[in-house]
Amino acid sequence: MNLEQLKYPIGQCPYQDEYTADLIQKYIASIRHFPEHLEGVVQHLNENQLETPYRPGGWTVNQVIHHCADSHMNMLIRLKLALSEDCPVIKPYLEALWAEMPDYSLPFNVALTILHAVHRKIDAILQGITPEQLKRTYVHPQYHKTFRISDVICLYAWHGKHHLAHITELIKRNPWENVK
Repeated sequence: MNLEQLKYPIGQCPYQDEYTADLIQKYIASIRHFPEHLEGVVQHLNENQLETPYRPGGWTVNQVIHHCADSHMNMLIRLKLALSEDCPVIKPYLEALWAEMPDYSLPFNVALTILHAVHRKIDAILQGITPEQLKRTYVHPQYHKTFRISDVICLYAWHGKHHLAHITELIKRNPWENVK
């Protein structure tokens, strides 16, 4: 695999101009089940495997899991802002610097616990979302872009699969096979 394939094993986020109701429901289901899918993939990894970067210069598996918790907490806040305010400007954060903070060295189950709880809250909101609410927006100043809630749902369904693929592709490559 080349570096681009290692960075984006499932490709870039498939934003749409228009989303069907069925596609939105598919994305919501993907978001709902992401924590259990992630847990199933990582629960049997040993410390050496958890501390292996998924690509050269990339985060370790443990950092990826903690990043998902941080990112999805931000998604919940951004979703609530977009649903309660008129096109708010959200606060970006420096993911790479967050990944270097001491909490990223905690066991991955701390992040998984957060993910399970945050996804319950996200799912509760998304289960009742209306077509009108899907059109609500926020501004992301880092990207100079306005995101509709439908785009955010697409993004986070992709985001979970994207990081799951980082980990599953690393496991398939099995760089630990000849390491004693």
